[in-house]
Amino acid sequence: MIKRTIEISREPAYLSVKLDQLLIQPRGEDPAPAASVPCEDIGLVLVDHPATTYSHGALTRLAEHGGVLVVCGRNHLPAGMLLPLSSHTEVVKRLHEQIAVGKPLRKQLWKQIVVAKIRAQAGNIAPRTTARSKLLSLARQVRSGDPSNVEAQAAKVYWSAWLCDYADAVSFRRDPDGDGVNALLNYGYAVVRAAVARALVGAGLHPSLGIHHTGRANAFCLADDLIEPLRPLVDARVRGLVGAGRETLDQPAKAELLEIMTETVRIAEQTGPLMVALHRMVASLVRCYQGTDKTLHFPVAIEDDG
Repeated sequence: MIKRTIEISREPAYLSVKLDQLLIQPRGEDPAPAASVPCEDIGLVLVDHPATTYSHGALTRLAEHGGVLVVCGRNHLPAGMLLPLSSHTEVVKRLHEQIAVGKPLRKQLWKQIVVAKIRAQAGNIAPRTTARSKLLSLARQVRSGDPSNVEAQAAKVYWSAWLCDYADAVSFRRDPDGDGVNALLNYGYAVVRAAVARALVGAGLHPSLGIHHTGRANAFCLADDLIEPLRPLVDARVRGLVGAGRETLDQPAKAELLEIMTETVRIAEQTGPLMVALHRMVASLVRCYQGTDKTLHFPVAIEDDG
């Protein structure tokens, strides 16, 4: 079942629960009737209005059904999230498997992640171009653990060519703290990161035990590892917005970026929405941890047959 994504940004609202239905009551000057959504149907609630309020019951029932609440800060970018504690029947076993993962396996998994990311980046560049050929060549040069930091080399090639069809391509510079196009990218990445974290918790994995990313203050190191090959999916959607002259992180742009969760992708010869594919990706990671498989599977864009 495809879980729903709900965004609250146009007007303040009060979130409560009744009969296992999440009630969203607008609090504007002329409020509309409350909307009602079954808690079990919700995968992600993204709140971008500072006057939104919540009942304790709404937060607990959302978490108990596996939903994630993401709150945005003053810059309209996600600032934090409420994740459910895993109800997976083998959560302790999974935790021990994560802790037991050795350095050689982590290095091999990171190589697969970097290769998949660079190949996905190449897919966003026009065919028969120097940049695309260079990216595909770099993907073949990645070694276990990526000691030569081929990922960074690919990033320079990729971002210099990403908007090459547009007049302001020369002026674009990837900046995690930037506004405009950068804000669109940051917002999309944060949404996918939250969905990856949700899939990890649902599989009984701890999102803070990373493969490559580390950090005492980062509770989502593993989500930050797995999102890397998924970033180009966001890039492609943002590029479409830029091509339509939309470079502002407004409500319509956010709504379109949220639709990435229902975008049809391919993973291991199966097609379906990204939200479902994330669980298949995480399942492949679990098999790698258990030693029953050596290959991580990642969602990839379905090329336009036209």
